[in-house]
Amino acid sequence: MPDRCEVLPGDSVVARRGGGLLWVDAPGSPALVAALHACMGVSGPGAERVLAAVAGQVSALAGGGASFALVLVDTAEGTGTGVALWSGKGQPAVDGVPVPGSSVDGCTLASGFQLGQTLYVGPGQPVPSMPPGVAYDLVAGTVPGSGAMLQLAAAAHASSAAVPQAASPFPAGSDAGFGGGSSGYGATAAAQRPQEDEGESTAFWKPEAPVTPVLRFDDGLVVTVDEDLVLGRRPDNHEMVTAGSARPVPIADTQNVLSSAHAAIQRNGQEVSLVDLGSLNGTHVAGPEATEWTQLEPGVAHPLSDGDRLLLGWTVITFEQQPD
Repeated sequence: MPDRCEVLPGDSVVARRGGGLLWVDAPGSPALVAALHACMGVSGPGAERVLAAVAGQVSALAGGGASFALVLVDTAEGTGTGVALWSGKGQPAVDGVPVPGSSVDGCTLASGFQLGQTLYVGPGQPVPSMPPGVAYDLVAGTVPGSGAMLQLAAAAHASSAAVPQAASPFPAGSDAGFGGGSSGYGATAAAQRPQEDEGESTAFWKPEAPVTPVLRFDDGLVVTVDEDLVLGRRPDNHEMVTAGSARPVPIADTQNVLSSAHAAIQRNGQEVSLVDLGSLNGTHVAGPEATEWTQLEPGVAHPLSDGDRLLLGWTVITFEQQPD
């Protein structure tokens, strides 16, 4: 099973357990949520037949405008294939391309499709439309969400998930915690926190602010520093990104003062450093109380402290070691 699952905040339900990923947008149908949630552990050669049977049972519930997508993946043998069942607007997409399937009792079933690099489940456009820094890691359990992305090629960092706190678990096959309307799972999530995985139980919670360091942009964007980053106007083609060792963070640049790959954020244990990548207009840094900017030498790592401000072109970014 892929190690990393990012969930966008929202009002739907995203669950992950074992080799399964579930997305449900059915505020008035807790029975549908429970029926699909109970199938999260299904995998192996018989998965297609099981899902076809499930489709026959839930199709009546899916007629009221509910959307769902249940995806089971198999990476244990290195095959990298998936089986998916969905209805409504929850069609999965692999590397931005929607997964085709066949109609089964009002639902759609796809099996044996290649997983690619990323697997997206949720409404609207797939991964490219997700702004960086607003997703939450889902290590295990169930959360409110508006879409989920499995990163199939990258392992999770130990510091990328929120530290779980005690919460009341419920059996994975039950609809406990899945209410309807405004008093249902959205209200429940606000009052609960995650619990560490305990066999067949999952917890239901609303993610809080991440405990990893963040970059807070002057326009309000927040990017979590859970891995090395490359910042710039078009950072996707930088060698650190293409090699898979860093995540690109594109920055809007209407005045053309940023380089394509302007600067990098590098992690070494708990230390986070800023490195100028040979940018045309330079990378500058200032402490929380400083009144002047200091320009960095290209290629020389500058350790960051809580509250340091970064200046890339005209973009001001604040580094927060322990965000509120």
